[in-house]
Amino acid sequence: MASPLLTRTPRTTLKRQAQRGSFERDQVHAILDEALICELAFSVDGLPSAIPTVHGRIGDTLYLHGSSANRALRVLRDGGQACVTATLVDGLVLGRSAFHQSINFRCVILYGQAREVDDPQEKLAALRAIVEHAIPGRWADTREPNREELLRTLVLAIPIEEASAKVRTGQPVDEDEDYALPCWAGVIPLRMQAEPPVADPRLAAEIPLPEYARAYRRPGSRA
Repeated sequence: MASPLLTRTPRTTLKRQAQRGSFERDQVHAILDEALICELAFSVDGLPSAIPTVHGRIGDTLYLHGSSANRALRVLRDGGQACVTATLVDGLVLGRSAFHQSINFRCVILYGQAREVDDPQEKLAALRAIVEHAIPGRWADTREPNREELLRTLVLAIPIEEASAKVRTGQPVDEDEDYALPCWAGVIPLRMQAEPPVADPRLAAEIPLPEYARAYRRPGSRA
């Protein structure tokens, strides 16, 4: 059984506001599961670059996918180091001074060596995890990828080991003398909310709206 705490490393140890950091494995997993997309950072020819992408998690492994022709994924497949971040915004924090405006958030930063997933069963399981991450219940209601589609898709796996979470919650923290200022202060909570589904105009009239679409919400969402 994996340790409940992730290994602390120089890259994942917070230098400022260290009290907001966490190495709890369950918390890192929960943030990754709720975040709809992540940002994948890497280096190409010595230059930093980053792309947003949908991800999926199975246990202590994060899966990413894209076209087999995707240069970024090929760089990582060939030995490049990956840095993945995922962020959830929970509220706007209005301090009494401009200096103390802030945001309540939960985020994860993950470093690791990516590997290409070439085992057919693991690759299919990874793609299922990515689809289910975005829309739980959808995989069973779709056609699975065929052989050509699988060949055109590159799937990478990154171990969730060198990672940490950072969380900010609560009200603004103002300077003592600013609490007497005559300006409003507090938090404006934010959440992601799905609107009613819009059917494809070419959808057959007899196909009902599935429950997973009608009642969609992010897994683990506080909404």
